[in-house]
Amino acid sequence: MDITTLIVNLIAGLVGGNAVGAAAKSTSLGAVGNSVVGAIGGAGAGWLMPLMGVLGSAAAQGGGTDMGALIGNAIGGGVGGAVLTAIVGLIKNKVAAK
Repeated sequence: MDITTLIVNLIAGLVGGNAVGAAAKSTSLGAVGNSVVGAIGGAGAGWLMPLMGVLGSAAAQGGGTDMGALIGNAIGGGVGGAVLTAIVGLIKNKVAAK
């Protein structure tokens, strides 16, 4: 993963995490929590997707500046950030309810 791909995935994950936190208050971790967990989820998705063959790396698709590769990484990072934020938020609420 090159630096461009990492930055795109971190930012997209941050946005995805905050979107899920704002849309579903039951999974919200607060602004900072949503941002941190979303960024981690975005980076994780950016690392995991090429390994699964879902999306090639931006470097392999045109040197990291190919618009299609950047958009694909942004979508993947956003989804990864949203999913991880939702999972962590649900776990946090289940543990807090006990």
